[in-house]
Amino acid sequence: MPSLSTEQQAASRSGLFIVFEGGDGAGKSTQAALLAASLEQLGHTVLRTREPGGTPVGEKLRALVLEHGHGDIDARSEALIFAAARAAHAAQVIRPALAQGTLVISDRYVDSSIAYQGGGRSLGERRIRDLNEWATDGLWPDLTVLLDVEPADGRNRRTVADTDEDRLEAEPDDFHRDIRNVFLRLAAVSPVRYLVLQAQAPVEELAERILDRVQGLLP
Repeated sequence: MPSLSTEQQAASRSGLFIVFEGGDGAGKSTQAALLAASLEQLGHTVLRTREPGGTPVGEKLRALVLEHGHGDIDARSEALIFAAARAAHAAQVIRPALAQGTLVISDRYVDSSIAYQGGGRSLGERRIRDLNEWATDGLWPDLTVLLDVEPADGRNRRTVADTDEDRLEAEPDDFHRDIRNVFLRLAAVSPVRYLVLQAQAPVEELAERILDRVQGLLP
């Protein structure tokens, strides 16, 4: 059975699905939290979630694929782990919340896999997209906010707090440069779904522009 089109999906749900994407250190979690707070103040029901994670099995898979100390994880296994976590997330958390009219804000989603595993791991963007299209049963965001960051700037942002980098964050800048290029390419192909912002802009300015775009999508 073919997946529903983006328009058909939107018609079948009453909530709004917003995703934050971008390289590590772009400030996605900060902006997701600010957007959630603003929308709640406006009286909306909001669910914040993240990937990999969002469900009990997803959190276990998150630890497996991101934490050091689990041995070597080859590229295909990594892609399948992310897809498995996402399948549970879409079926158990995102779809039920959207059906209830909730505004769902996720830190990462399918485009991260297309960028990291499809581009960064050289598995092929089309192949990873198809895998995740199947895993999520064709569930795509209404809006994807891309916070664009240079790899060196992202690393500086991550390390300023003196925290250890996870498996993917610790990859070299060339890897993160490939990821950035994929994100920008995806945004260029789907300009209606994407809002591309420079991560180094002031936090308050970014938050204002994101809220303005989201409000334009609300009923």
